[in-house]
Amino acid sequence: MSSKKRMLLPALALAVTAALSGCTQGGSAGEAGTKTINIYQGKVEISDQLQEMKQVYEKSHPGVTLNIQSVGGGTDYAASLKSRFSAGAQPDIFTISGFQERDLWLEYLEDLSDQPWVAHMDQVSKDPMSAEGKLYGFPLNYEGYGFLYNKDIFKEAGVTEIPKTLSELEDAAKKIKDAGYTPFVNAYAEWWVLGNHNVNVPFARQDDPEAFMTKLDEGSADIVNNKIFDGWLDLLDLTLKYGNANPLTTDYNTQMSTFANGEAAMTQQGNWVQPTLDGINPNLNVGMMPMPISDDAQANDKLFVGVPTYWVINKDSPVKEEAKELLDWMAGTPEGQQFLTEKFQFIPAFNHIKTNSEEIGPLGSDLTAYIQGGKALNWYFQQLPIGTPQDYANQMQSYIAGRDTREQLLNNLQASYDNLKVR
Repeated sequence: MSSKKRMLLPALALAVTAALSGCTQGGSAGEAGTKTINIYQGKVEISDQLQEMKQVYEKSHPGVTLNIQSVGGGTDYAASLKSRFSAGAQPDIFTISGFQERDLWLEYLEDLSDQPWVAHMDQVSKDPMSAEGKLYGFPLNYEGYGFLYNKDIFKEAGVTEIPKTLSELEDAAKKIKDAGYTPFVNAYAEWWVLGNHNVNVPFARQDDPEAFMTKLDEGSADIVNNKIFDGWLDLLDLTLKYGNANPLTTDYNTQMSTFANGEAAMTQQGNWVQPTLDGINPNLNVGMMPMPISDDAQANDKLFVGVPTYWVINKDSPVKEEAKELLDWMAGTPEGQQFLTEKFQFIPAFNHIKTNSEEIGPLGSDLTAYIQGGKALNWYFQQLPIGTPQDYANQMQSYIAGRDTREQLLNNLQASYDNLKVR
């Protein structure tokens, strides 16, 4: 894997773009010449808001219908997208990540370089979806993640400071448990919670993550003897020790309901879950904090930020011009921008769209403060060899189930990287 494909997002970069995508066969004409844009997207947490957007958009664009399907949570979006293409049911708009997935899907992607919203993108959001001087993706938003925490439970348990070291985190967990609450609710049934976000922690915490990954490619570095990976497993073990029963059968929906209803004090997620939490408990007093893997408070005091997914347009879509008009409406009109900020509660990836704390919610506000403070680390799971995150999730689940030792897990992670890396 070349370092060119692994461009770093600067520390001030924000994160993730959600994405829309299609449903059935690519765009079609309906009754009285109505054109349908089939959208297939992987962010289930905004599915209701997207249906609201559909109503608003169709009202102002007679003759256009948005057919939106949201796939995620317990369903493997990437696998389902591949199945749709294999079956000839290609969507008009769909969701992919940058870098490796950009290259995987490049032959299907429409060049969007000439679209008006491109002028409002920062380079950090362009890089993951740029190839040979062309831009192929629409960044919906920046996102970031860490541990979400219930401020009221922390206060009741006597946890007065945000834990920034592993020792402080365990002390907090003990107090929370003594207060009668479950410290962590772990949704380790979800492969992406483990194989994307959790395993990103030791990669991002390397002194020079890109150099480390290059050395992994060359065989001059390894995971097994890396102290940062060892500290990361200390954190994983701590979440299990003070976590919910049956983490391997706990899915995203159970995780969110357990946390939002005040049954657990902490959980690993990002600012993208704000609409979900608000839908369950609009009065939840929630914040976002780091995921410490050592007793170095300064090194631990970071959140993980990136642009994980983009909306892309199928270059063979018969309604690709209508699809481009939709994206331009979202980025360029007050109505579209309202959905990006107030409705989706996203931090937009376009520098001309302004937000406030009321629009993006407490998680977005905490994330913004970390970014503005220069305390953000990048998302490196997008730059791992294709298939590695899913392999990593399977191996971590085997470890969590007690089938593998720590040493076996680290060896398995190394073997997976070696087997799948670009040579």
